[in-house]
Amino acid sequence: VQLQASGGGLVQAGGSLRLSCAASGRTFSRYAYAMGWFRQAPGKEREFVAAISWNAGSTYYADSVKGRFTISRDSAKNTVYLQMNSLKPEDTAVYYCAAAQRLSATRYAHDYDYWGQGTLVTVSS
Repeated sequence: VQLQASGGGLVQAGGSLRLSCAASGRTFSRYAYAMGWFRQAPGKEREFVAAISWNAGSTYYADSVKGRFTISRDSAKNTVYLQMNSLKPEDTAVYYCAAAQRLSATRYAHDYDYWGQGTLVTVSS
């Protein structure tokens, strides 16, 4: 499974960005995968942002992004999205998408089997 994240960039506080994560590979089409987004700010540990179950039936969010970020997926396109609104400078980080070979969404990094390369989001004040 290969994951390609995109959509990062520089945005002013209060603005919006939409990240995309395109999944590919024979294994991805064969099994069900829950998907997640994590982020890592400079000098900080990686943290959970959002997750979605294999059929988009359930989602989880970190408290810090709840109400501002929305995770979704388009199974026909094998793509997961993270819509980020009302961005704050503290949202600045490299954002990673990840895939877990399981049905239910999970917030735990150790549950994920595959990771993308990351896309940088910078929010200016």
